[in-house]
Amino acid sequence: MTDPKPTLRRDSDLWPLIHAERAALAADLADLTDERWATPSLCAGLTVREVLAHLTAGARLNAVRWLVGVIRCRFDFDEQVAMRLAEQLGASPVETLDGFRRTITSTTKPPLPTIALLGETIVHGEDIRRPLGIRRAHPIETLTLVADYYSRSDQVVLAKSRIRGLHLVANDGPFSAGSGPLVTGGTLALTMAMTGRMTYCGDLDGPGVTTLRDRTGT
Repeated sequence: MTDPKPTLRRDSDLWPLIHAERAALAADLADLTDERWATPSLCAGLTVREVLAHLTAGARLNAVRWLVGVIRCRFDFDEQVAMRLAEQLGASPVETLDGFRRTITSTTKPPLPTIALLGETIVHGEDIRRPLGIRRAHPIETLTLVADYYSRSDQVVLAKSRIRGLHLVANDGPFSAGSGPLVTGGTLALTMAMTGRMTYCGDLDGPGVTTLRDRTGT
């Protein structure tokens, strides 16, 4: 079987996809109560509100500010993430959401490929939605681009290493990657499992699922 490899688009093509994902997330969170904003996300130790602040930080952090922060935090990248998150959290959930809304059309980013930012927007959006019981019908073309990116990269998270020796096949789109024991499921579930979200392994089938589940904690 030939793995389809969609061309990773130019930045000018990717930014509208990022903006659409941000707008959809802001709309999904518009009516949350304060109690629901405190729901634990799929990111260990972070609430859904804190993950949204993290997304805001990423949309406001250019390469220069990123480097300054890295130096300030003495190259402790986790400390820099925590520092930038705190800067964007605001005094209330309303302020957190308003801050995120102001970044919807931003094209500012850290020194990462634009496709990586699209991936982070989708993955962290689902880190927020899943615990809240919110579902989004992401465009399959967008999900396929992101799944293909993660299947070939360890740049942001160890996705490529996590699926080594496995054959991933989407049952709702053209995504396919790797060889070995089969793992099948929706493109979103495959993407989330690739990026270490064990919850989504329950949405997958095939003899390779156990191996993938065992790797989601690494």
